[in-house]
Amino acid sequence: MPEHDTRLSRPSGIRTLHLGETKVTYLPDGAARFRPSALLPDTTAATWTAHPEYLDETGHLTGSLGALLVEHGGRALLIDTGIGPHAFETPDGPLHSAHGGALPDSLAALGRRPEDIEAVAFTHLHPDHTGWACEPLLGHAEFLLSGPEWEARDAVQPHVTAALSKNVRTITDGEEVFPGVRVRIHPGHTAGHAEYVVTGGGRRLIAFGDAMHSPLQAAHPSWSAGFDHDLTATAGHRHRLVAELSQPDTIGFGVHFADVVFGHVRDTAAGPAWHPVDA
Repeated sequence: MPEHDTRLSRPSGIRTLHLGETKVTYLPDGAARFRPSALLPDTTAATWTAHPEYLDETGHLTGSLGALLVEHGGRALLIDTGIGPHAFETPDGPLHSAHGGALPDSLAALGRRPEDIEAVAFTHLHPDHTGWACEPLLGHAEFLLSGPEWEARDAVQPHVTAALSKNVRTITDGEEVFPGVRVRIHPGHTAGHAEYVVTGGGRRLIAFGDAMHSPLQAAHPSWSAGFDHDLTATAGHRHRLVAELSQPDTIGFGVHFADVVFGHVRDTAAGPAWHPVDA
């Protein structure tokens, strides 16, 4: 099996890219297993028969859980925080099981301490993105959330909003939240879902959060996920995102994309497809 294929069914380790003077690194926290047809309800059994490379030995889709570290001029920003020191299984629905807890070790492997993180920019308030923000580890950092996402916080577990509230600063569409990092707000997955565009060295990286959960959605942008709040809005944004990720010098970061978290979209004879980028 080609290396690209084996990477589609295993969680990612630490992976780093350089955008000029800005360094971006995926920090693993853990992994998830998704029920394929529940995660992507528009798929069929034939879909997964045709794409066995996406499934692990138990027949589940593998999803990475973690955060993106952005470093520039000695400063450090975290985009999301992973799921935190938790492990659980669910009896039904898109998520079969998840576990976390590795983020502190991932930071340490890069020679970084939690107190080096000046701010955490969240894509949204789901627990696999806010986990460590509810622990003392990042209690010193500023928490950046889109205004619409924070306004809809009543839908979030009370302990999460209580943990975040003392440090929250709401941000607006287009705002620069860190040198070379701007937020774009695209409701759909949640009421105020955000993505972050990191620019440097003539390239840009789009950290698109949960606009896509699987590389297969790059080839099929009309496929929304079982977790999406507004299927129509999410699909519309995903079509535009896939087109954008096919442009020159544009890289995507898919936090749940197994071991191909960094990539771009290439047009092939069969249509658009996700291709990993690691340098």
